[in-house]
Amino acid sequence: MRPLLAERGCTISTGVRLRTLAEVIDHIGVSGKTGIIDGTEIRVRRPAAGRKDRDKVISGKTKQSAVKTMVVTDGDGRMLFCSSTQPGSCADITHARQLGLVRLLEGGPAAEILADAGYQGLGAQTGGRGW
Repeated sequence: MRPLLAERGCTISTGVRLRTLAEVIDHIGVSGKTGIIDGTEIRVRRPAAGRKDRDKVISGKTKQSAVKTMVVTDGDGRMLFCSSTQPGSCADITHARQLGLVRLLEGGPAAEILADAGYQGLGAQTGGRGW
């Protein structure tokens, strides 16, 4: 895959490879960098009538069919982590809890993470660590 990307002018930088959210949180804490976390919605086609999960993809925010993902970047805008998708009806804070972010921040090194109001309340759950 890398040779094909290189032929087209895309290179993959060497260095730290972060594969899990736990590795990302550890990296942010150890390096002293600031992380930025946010959820993003991707519009999708509504599932066919009769499917039991048809209403789950309706986003309360946009009132459209969507799936959500949580993205963590560093202060320079480099993407460090992108989660799997959840139905659009899932709140940002719920998605973060399901991914184990609270547990990771409680037990890991102190990490500074910036987040919008969709994550309000996680700071209290982690004892203020990371927020």
